[in-house]
Amino acid sequence: MKILLTGATGYIARRLLPVLLEAGHEVVCCVRDKHRFYRESPDAERLSIIEVDFLQKETLSNIPADIDAAYYLIHSMSATVGDFTTMEADAASNFVAAISQTQAKQVVYLGGIVNEQHLSKHLRSRYNVERILAAGKVPLTTLRAGIIVGSGSASFEIIRDLVEKLPVMIAPRWLNTPCQPIAIRNVIEFLSGVLLKPPTYGKSCDIGGPDILTYKQMLLQFGEVRGLKRRILVVPVMTPRLSSYWLYFVTATSYTLARNLVDSMKVKVVVRPNDLGKHLGIQLISYKKAIAMAFDKIEQNEVVSSWKDALSSHILNRGLDKYIEVPVNGCYKDVRTLKIQNSEAVLNKIWAIGGNNGWYYGNWLWGLRGLMDKMVGGVGLRRGRRSPTKINAGDALDFWRVLLASRSQKRLLLYAEMKLPGEAWLEFKIQGDILEQTATFRPLGLWGRLYWYAVLPFHGFIFKGMIRQIAAI
Repeated sequence: MKILLTGATGYIARRLLPVLLEAGHEVVCCVRDKHRFYRESPDAERLSIIEVDFLQKETLSNIPADIDAAYYLIHSMSATVGDFTTMEADAASNFVAAISQTQAKQVVYLGGIVNEQHLSKHLRSRYNVERILAAGKVPLTTLRAGIIVGSGSASFEIIRDLVEKLPVMIAPRWLNTPCQPIAIRNVIEFLSGVLLKPPTYGKSCDIGGPDILTYKQMLLQFGEVRGLKRRILVVPVMTPRLSSYWLYFVTATSYTLARNLVDSMKVKVVVRPNDLGKHLGIQLISYKKAIAMAFDKIEQNEVVSSWKDALSSHILNRGLDKYIEVPVNGCYKDVRTLKIQNSEAVLNKIWAIGGNNGWYYGNWLWGLRGLMDKMVGGVGLRRGRRSPTKINAGDALDFWRVLLASRSQKRLLLYAEMKLPGEAWLEFKIQGDILEQTATFRPLGLWGRLYWYAVLPFHGFIFKGMIRQIAAI
């Protein structure tokens, strides 16, 4: 069967794609930017990529007419510009118009559990998208999930940040809200299991794991799995705004996403009983086991996708190709070169930069810059990296975005997503036995120029030390 997969660079879709290919389906991946998509599948001959932006109607003609089914996995909750409710509604309406021109027999949508009258803005938007999709002529199958637990998922990484960093937590009262988390493996089993199953057409089902827990219980059980004893004091006086700032500064999330998460966490998200899992033969995974499985993937360096890759200022919306040509005119540059003995070993060090490995020199200064970035609403350093050894275009790398990662060209190009009065690139490349490291800054107005000269002494210290450490094998 020929399947259309939207949001193909997102957390869920990147987990679902190999399952669809292994099942023998031909998959057409919709992406806004082909530069962000990389193929790691042995079934690549049954995989095709098209550029489609569902907020740009002129791109919808790229969708083939001969598809059999489509997955709608587009989400805008972490958007830093515009109203995500309007964006999600517009994208869904455009998708419905486009899919009605195809031979599709089914649309599968992953939404949120909406079993209360008073919903958060995020859950209302998810439900509104469901209604828009259901109004189309192609039958809709909706799976509604709450907290998704898996390596790289937003919920998992936020809980991990809180538990591993804070022995004692003073937390808001929404920690007593009940929810029903579900393992990412089960989510993928449900999504793949309902594909082209006529009994599921026109139906919506809640999906969740076997445990109903409060957020406080989830934090404490996470600590138990990791062998960490934690104390949580719940106070009634912490406002949603304060709760959002609390999440923002302690975890790797953006303030926009933190605010939307806090609003959603005040709403009870418990599954309404149904027998879909039984019909599909799915064995539900407990919360503790889901955590243990997630850490197995992390320890084996097999994290397929991460929610952090979606956190950016604006670069993902405009496309990586808009930034991949490093400007020359009107820029300040710091260029350093060193002769090296072992180019492959040096390349491996470049490919491992950032995250837990740090930046090889002056890490406390990098950490200070990340903290300063957080203080002014930036992404900070806490995003880390998806894998300690693998790196691909589009990945988040601390407060950088990977624009180009080519081992054959021996070149890594990064773009800064920290808050700056201008734009910045950092490039590493090896030519023969020469390592070249280039920092480029294009200032925005007078403040940009003043910023460059203010940090120039620190750049001389950090960049000189960094290239020496990278070259030292």
